Amino acid sequence: MRKLLPLLLLVAISQCIFCQTPAFITDSLDSYIRQGMKDWNVPGLAIVIVKDGQVAFMKGYGVADTATRQPVDENTLFMIASNSKLFTATALSQLQYDKKLSLDDKFTKYFPGFTLYEPTTTGLLTIRDLLSHRIGTKTFQGDFTFWNSRLTPQQIMQKMKLMKPEAGFRNHYGYCNSCFLAAGEVIPKITGQTWQKYIQDSILTPLQMDHTYTSIHSLSDTRLLSKPYTTSFTGMLNQVPWDDWDNLAPAAALISNVSDLSHWLLFQLDSGRYEGKRVMPFSVLQTTRDINTPITSRKSTVVPTHIVGYGSGILVGDYNGRQVFWHTGGAAGMVSVVCFVPEERLGIAVLTNNDNQNLFGALRTQVLDAYTGMPYQNRSKKYLADFNTTMADTLKTIHGWQARVKGIAPSLPLPAYVGHYTNGLYGSLDIKLGADKKSLQVKFNSHDHLTATLSYMDSQEWLMQYDNIEYGIFSVQFKVSGNKVISIETKESDFVEEDPYVFVKQ
Repeated sequence: MRKLLPLLLLVAISQCIFCQTPAFITDSLDSYIRQGMKDWNVPGLAIVIVKDGQVAFMKGYGVADTATRQPVDENTLFMIASNSKLFTATALSQLQYDKKLSLDDKFTKYFPGFTLYEPTTTGLLTIRDLLSHRIGTKTFQGDFTFWNSRLTPQQIMQKMKLMKPEAGFRNHYGYCNSCFLAAGEVIPKITGQTWQKYIQDSILTPLQMDHTYTSIHSLSDTRLLSKPYTTSFTGMLNQVPWDDWDNLAPAAALISNVSDLSHWLLFQLDSGRYEGKRVMPFSVLQTTRDINTPITSRKSTVVPTHIVGYGSGILVGDYNGRQVFWHTGGAAGMVSVVCFVPEERLGIAVLTNNDNQNLFGALRTQVLDAYTGMPYQNRSKKYLADFNTTMADTLKTIHGWQARVKGIAPSLPLPAYVGHYTNGLYGSLDIKLGADKKSLQVKFNSHDHLTATLSYMDSQEWLMQYDNIEYGIFSVQFKVSGNKVISIETKESDFVEEDPYVFVKQ
């Protein structure tokens, strides 16, 4: 036994060393974040790391409001946007466990009149399909029509039949926000409760997420919510309006802070328990983590990842030999990431208030590097180099367009462009003369406050600048035949939707 003691001691010491917090977390994380915020022009950031059943690091940095200088702390609220999706998928998985539904139920069982672009797809569509981004549409398809619009959830679901797919059903990953809305609308059909109340009662309350909100309208004091900012299209920090996601709530409506998200992470890492109490069976969580849609099986050149797929409301992959689950969220002026690695009992959440940056993503991978033993490399600096190149090219293009606005008259008198225009999916817009009588003003009628200015450049090109910079600055053209204006093709930020829209003059 005496001969074994030194060996047992060495084993104990090695195990203790292995379980120590990585040096990067204890010595460098704070300065890394502060430098990253300067590099990326991020006003405010909050982060939480949970490890081995407890909070290992939680802190806020910078400000939630650049005017008042209100500091960010662990209680500062941010829109977590698409990180809401796992809550919706978890709720539906719980209803399946309770034998109230099956995720493989045909969606038309609950909405008999629902249709997609292709009748065959409509007949085969299941709840699981809606949770898995595999109906064949492009990523973000339709979102310009739906995002922040005055359309009701029912109107959005009716318009989904107008979204022509680019690929076959179930053989293509195309990120679909309206699909999650549709899936979430099953919850009231089954429970008699709104999505908001069911998420509150079945998840938020049991996890003591007392400062997580299912709607911006449920906030009693919006001063608790960080202001949203972007540097997109100008290179300068601009405040933008808060999103109102209520009509797409199951896809993106939750507002939370890192303190509450630590509860969500601990619940995920403890197999459905929180503070020792069983909240949900582990099989409910496992269902959300089963890959339904493969995304790639090719080794990444950037991170130690080989396989990525989508489960139900969560991305699933590997990272340096560990299974990892994560999702990002993007609202106007805010981007976030939530990630957990059960084999390491590790969870990470990062919330930020500038949407045009990848510091939040760099932080996720940097923390994963530290805890999985990857050699150190500054991910933020690497990502920043590519970002700065792309941003410089974008600004150069935009400044070139702006320099071409010199008061030259277009081929037709300005009143010829004035009128009412329609698009089958979106609806309508109206164009009128600007107050200066030298430009045109566009009003997008499915939105309460979405407008843009059209200034003629040359060569039949117009500079289109949205009054909400979040939607962008672009070169657009009217289609003209003889002396008649036929249509206009508009563009919006890829952050909203990648494809342009053609509006036909009535």
